[in-house]
Amino acid sequence: MEKEGVFSAEKNDSGRIPNQRELEKELSDYLTKKYGNRVKIISPFVLPKKDEALTDGQAGGDAGGAGLHFDMMPEELESYLDSFIVKQDQVKAVLGTKICTHFNRIKFNSRRDSENPAGERKKSGVGMIKNNVLMIGPTGVGKTYIIKLIAQKLGVPFVKGDATKFSETGYVGGDVEDLIRDLLYEANENMELAENGIVYIDEIDKIASSQNLIGHDISRTGVQRALLKPMEETDVDLKVPHDPISQIQAIEHYRRTGKREKKVVNTRNILFIMSGAFGELAEIIKKRLQSQGIGFEADVRPAEIPWEILKEVRAQDLIEFGFESEFVGRLPVIVVFDELSKEDLVEILRNPNNPIIISKRMDFRAYGIDIKFENDSLIRIAEMAAEEKTGARGLVSAMEKVLIRFEKKLPSTNIKEFLVTSDVVDEPEAQLKLLLDNPDDPERLERFEKGRERELAGIKRYLIERAEDFSKKSGLDIYDRRMDLIADLYLINITDIDMAIEDFSAMYDQARLEEASLMEKLEVKVSFDESAVDEIIDQAIKTGQQPGPLMFQLAKRLEYGLRLVKDRSGKESFSINAEAVISMEDFINNLIKDIYRQEDIDVELSDPDKSED
Repeated sequence: MEKEGVFSAEKNDSGRIPNQRELEKELSDYLTKKYGNRVKIISPFVLPKKDEALTDGQAGGDAGGAGLHFDMMPEELESYLDSFIVKQDQVKAVLGTKICTHFNRIKFNSRRDSENPAGERKKSGVGMIKNNVLMIGPTGVGKTYIIKLIAQKLGVPFVKGDATKFSETGYVGGDVEDLIRDLLYEANENMELAENGIVYIDEIDKIASSQNLIGHDISRTGVQRALLKPMEETDVDLKVPHDPISQIQAIEHYRRTGKREKKVVNTRNILFIMSGAFGELAEIIKKRLQSQGIGFEADVRPAEIPWEILKEVRAQDLIEFGFESEFVGRLPVIVVFDELSKEDLVEILRNPNNPIIISKRMDFRAYGIDIKFENDSLIRIAEMAAEEKTGARGLVSAMEKVLIRFEKKLPSTNIKEFLVTSDVVDEPEAQLKLLLDNPDDPERLERFEKGRERELAGIKRYLIERAEDFSKKSGLDIYDRRMDLIADLYLINITDIDMAIEDFSAMYDQARLEEASLMEKLEVKVSFDESAVDEIIDQAIKTGQQPGPLMFQLAKRLEYGLRLVKDRSGKESFSINAEAVISMEDFINNLIKDIYRQEDIDVELSDPDKSED
């Protein structure tokens, strides 16, 4: 599957250019009409290098090696985030737009500079504003999660730091420039990737200077000032005094060459994203709005922050909060997250892509146990989490609180199927005892099967709602049969839906590659229709084998019968359908019947008198 990521071919302004698989299908259809099955389009099957990061957009390679590739529109990134993030519609729209714009502008500037006769001299635009982002929101709403998703989708290196651990000089805590150096490590020493990465700094509100302090709060404003240059553009030296390894490398380089090596990372294209809860900011905004006669008369207490008020934030509010004006000026994009309600937490747990349920399935699958959740149990877990008022983080602790007893005890038993009900959530001790006393309870096993059916139905509903997007991304038709196969991959591999679709697409590519190679391996010409490929993938999923070898085995077993048909009828090529995969004997028998039927028709046409006799 052709992957999206950072800086590839541009889209034609006249309309959407078809992707690789769509082009191959159109060419194959044309060639089949003209030459039959004698000519085929084969897509190269490329295996990733061992050291390459397996992300959608990363090109990988050595430092200064392969260029970055980006070909994504804001709506595409927003649609991807919709698959994982519940609520936060405005945040997803703004981040999807501004981050795509950031990388598309890099692509535009890179192309323009390469075409400019002045070359390097025109490379840096003075006064250019980067789309650095400030995210405001309570704990547990997904601030870190959404940035990790974006970085993974784009295939760019990502590092996270805590603002409270940095100092101005680096002698206490860490140097803010250490984050830039960490990008190179995350990029596997690929300098070009590192210089187009994302730096995420959490708890940025903690480095605002104290509002009740007379004079400057040096320790906090110092960190703000240390961030100013990296947030705009500067060269960060990779060789630093407090890093003994880099110093040893520098000494060794000088010993060998007699020259000093200066290796730097430029921050011109590095995107900075800051986040914090900003608890006291609401009071500042409220005072400003009241002075303007806008309203918001309700009493604002730090324990109950009205997040709608925070959406009215302005640069002057952040300056009054304790940030330097130069610092605020380097954060032109501000997004405010919504607080999550109990209903939102339930929706998070119902989302097939949510990492909480997927992680818990992995925990139990490690012991060979299949775990399912009834809807009422998810509601009860969400209610427990809502009481903690820590957002989605509360879901993790609530889940652990309920299931820790079962995770400890069940691996030592022969129980391989575990259904989480509302009774399990409310009375875990009592329900564990009942389960151990009667593990083969028919009613429990029946409820588990119904839970499995509901889970599959939920996955299919999710796929149906997004079938058009998934089809566009994969270049494959996503119809009912394939939804079943994708759902099977999702459950067996314990992954998210997007990865399950990628797994299916990879299996499809492998099958088509094997089909093309069969022209040289067999004495008859065979092609497989879509239904046959689906059946082969189904068998591969059920048996744990690869679809390529399965297709070859099937073709070899069919070869003798097809040669007999060829010798009798003179037919050169055969189209294999799902019937041949399911019942090879019936398929060959039907072909032979068709031959005899055609021979009878030919006899009747050549000798009408004999047919009358």
